[in-house]
Amino acid sequence: MTSADLAARFASPVVEDFIEKGAHRFGQTLDAGTCGELLADLKADRAWGADLFLEEEAFDADPQYRGVNPRAGRNLLERFADRLAFIEQAPQIVAGLTAVLGQGYRILDRKVVCGVPDSAMPGWLKTRIAGNPVNNLGPYVRPQYRDVTYFYGIDFHQDLIDFKGREADFLTLYVYLSRVGPDDAPLYLLEGSHNLGAALFPHDLQRTDPEHWRYRSADQAIDCRQVLLLGEAGSVFMWHACTLHGTQPDATDQERISLRYLFERAPGSEAGMDRINAQLLGPLQLDDTRIDLDAEGAARIKANSVNQA
Repeated sequence: MTSADLAARFASPVVEDFIEKGAHRFGQTLDAGTCGELLADLKADRAWGADLFLEEEAFDADPQYRGVNPRAGRNLLERFADRLAFIEQAPQIVAGLTAVLGQGYRILDRKVVCGVPDSAMPGWLKTRIAGNPVNNLGPYVRPQYRDVTYFYGIDFHQDLIDFKGREADFLTLYVYLSRVGPDDAPLYLLEGSHNLGAALFPHDLQRTDPEHWRYRSADQAIDCRQVLLLGEAGSVFMWHACTLHGTQPDATDQERISLRYLFERAPGSEAGMDRINAQLLGPLQLDDTRIDLDAEGAARIKANSVNQA
């Protein structure tokens, strides 16, 4: 199918946003009250503070860096699956997903993500992870609480980072359950960064002015506009698997609890993703996606670009 054929068949404002920016903002699409009710019940499940974490001695006695994220059978959101239709069946969201992924798209993953506030971070842990590019706190959380992904700032990355050898044929949908302001660990996104395709993490980025970065991959370089994803409860965002995004640590005294979905298209289906990916200048997949971890899965690089944002 030619580029003209793809453009004619898969014309949509959402697809155009993905081609130009690598992302689409739905805005405040969901009912804030319903988001608040779900959030209240999630919060009631546990104390979202310092008690989440292991003591330093307990961690050092048996450090585990792998297998500490939510998975089937250990995923808090599974217990709330019957509450999620207001998201998964919202007409605007369904239309946007269908435009990009085609009919019959599927949920690849869904989970609760929590930006841990500075006030809840144990001192020993803050010292240990300072400067790490990816502060996924799963290794340091008590085993019974590893049904949520907890973070304390994550450098600019692609969601393809977790999918070695897989083509970038899926997307991320992100839901703010509460108001997210500048200090609530909002997401930073680099518009157009998807154009260089799949790239090894950490990424080669240079800040050129307060709103732009120079992004290099292989022998190519492009300029990307930085946008800050702020919003009220019910705000929804969607981006390509190769779009760079990240977050700084939560600077408030309140955790930021949101939902993250990954959606994939049905095998063999044609979709707007074909048109989007046909525009990319780089590869759609990598055999290795990151070089920041050692053999045990611990960070071996101290570098973080998003903290300069």
